[in-house]
Amino acid sequence: MPAVAHTWGMRCVVYDERSGRAEHVGCPEGGDGHAATLGRLKELAEGEFAWVHLDEPGEGDLEGLSERLGLHPLAVEDAVQAYQRPKRERYGDVLAVALKTLWYLRDGPEVETGDVMLFTGPHLVLSVRHGPADPTAEAARRLEEDPITLKFGPVAVLHAVLDTVVDSYSEAAVRVRTDLTQLECRVFAPARDDLTEAIYSLKREVVEFRDAVEPLVPVVQELTGPREGWPDEALPYFRDVADHIQRTDTEVHSLDELLNSALDAHLARMGTWQNDDMRRISAWAAILATPTLIAGVYGMNFAHMPELGWAFGYPLAITMMVVSAGLLYRAFRRNNWL
Repeated sequence: MPAVAHTWGMRCVVYDERSGRAEHVGCPEGGDGHAATLGRLKELAEGEFAWVHLDEPGEGDLEGLSERLGLHPLAVEDAVQAYQRPKRERYGDVLAVALKTLWYLRDGPEVETGDVMLFTGPHLVLSVRHGPADPTAEAARRLEEDPITLKFGPVAVLHAVLDTVVDSYSEAAVRVRTDLTQLECRVFAPARDDLTEAIYSLKREVVEFRDAVEPLVPVVQELTGPREGWPDEALPYFRDVADHIQRTDTEVHSLDELLNSALDAHLARMGTWQNDDMRRISAWAAILATPTLIAGVYGMNFAHMPELGWAFGYPLAITMMVVSAGLLYRAFRRNNWL
């Protein structure tokens, strides 16, 4: 990937479809860089197309580019505001595709998302990113390593970004699967840990994951068929991406179902623990009740009671307490109450 300078988070590369050459258009600090980029876009030769990328732009940053692409005001609004659901829109000759970027934090089981808007015209691609993750840098590297796909024109950029984003989904799904496996081991471990919060936390991340992947499946599927102005050679590449996103979508739904099962199993185990505790408490209460009853009867201190003057009365009462408690303890142990 050629070195990239930044102005307002902007970078621009002009590709030659025939030679695979990538020309970085300088974007020095200040407004002149923006003007130089717009000037170079007006001088595109036959067989050249440009890819302009903006990081979290404002409306002013899109003025010249939106005019160059002929973007609809609604498209400009979507690009600036972000937080779009994955979708595909057609504005004349421009195809707009909204994607959710997704990455898995290393410090804990947390999925974070961002947004990328792609506007693909006949000779120009505009990408707009919101959020820390930037798939366009990896996509540009892939284009440089595989210049053969550049013969597809701007469609090659759309494929490279889609492929990069979908690959990141697959990597995140592997991480979520690993965390889920560890959580399942803890659910069925002998230790009595309350994992309800951990399960709900991971489930919340899977729901956020699903919201990024599931709406993208029909969007990519629509790109796998013949389209006017698209080379037929590019269609197998999009079918490959569609296959990957379909597998990831299936994996995410599987993870969601497994989390539901893990939560049900954990709640069932917690109910079993509570029943065990109640049985233990009831067993010990029954064991202690008999000596208490005997001691209570002999502690009434009535004037006329049997064995009050008997020398073996006290040892007999103690023996009755111990024997009754022992018999009850043995019975509860045999029935697994203790």
